[in-house]
Amino acid sequence: IGFGAWLATLGEGGFNFNFNLPGRQQQHGDMRKVFEHAREYVLANLVWIIPVVVIVILLLMAIGVAVMWVSSRGKFVFLHQMVTGRAEIGEPWRRAETPGWSLFWFRLVFGVIGMLAMLPLIAGGVYIGVKMYRAGAPDAAGILGLVGLVLVFLVVTIVWFLVMKFTDDFVVPVMSLRRCECLPAWREVGQLMRANAGNFVNYVLFQIVIGLATGALVIFLVIATCCIAGCFLIIPYLGTVLLLPIVAFKRAYSLHYLAQYGAEYDVFATPVAEV
Repeated sequence: IGFGAWLATLGEGGFNFNFNLPGRQQQHGDMRKVFEHAREYVLANLVWIIPVVVIVILLLMAIGVAVMWVSSRGKFVFLHQMVTGRAEIGEPWRRAETPGWSLFWFRLVFGVIGMLAMLPLIAGGVYIGVKMYRAGAPDAAGILGLVGLVLVFLVVTIVWFLVMKFTDDFVVPVMSLRRCECLPAWREVGQLMRANAGNFVNYVLFQIVIGLATGALVIFLVIATCCIAGCFLIIPYLGTVLLLPIVAFKRAYSLHYLAQYGAEYDVFATPVAEV
């Protein structure tokens, strides 16, 4: 079951530790000189920098797509395990081929749309920031522009996050129940959400509470063990197994919430052989 949870959450999270060490630019306090030096170096070595950057980007994109494909099928495997209580991998993996592909294409296309929506905002923010930096002082128009771009970026990010969350929490179970593809399941979930908008708003708010509570618990464990737990949690697969109670709780919570809307949404009432 831990392996099924790992497949389902592959590429979706982790623990990042950032260490800010003093560099030469901090020692001399001359960021402008460092920026200009880096710019000159890049311009002088574009012949090999551009191919390396392109290859790295393509490699990362290929890895990301592969991970998304595995996790799309893994979500159905973990759903099967949570509903039946059986630690099966092979059989639910084979049955998840068709819905897994449908979910993968939906996530891929929507992810590309989200990326295309965010890139102009990021590029605009970088342009305004570099322009003010070269001018030596911020200006009112630039600050207002940055604030506006940040607000739009936050809105796009929230929408993207909610679509992905509702897909994982509700669309995947409906796909399993109806034996349908992702878009028909999304249409059904969308109708259910429109008819119960207030309840789903409360669901999102309580999910935030759950996320804060579980996050605080993990942080407490990391601190209480002098970061030993954190070292184990950042190890792929092992971290998911250690956090399996939390991952299983979140998966089961959405399933039980969905079951409140009638027997047709109760995955636990479905015969084991059909899940």
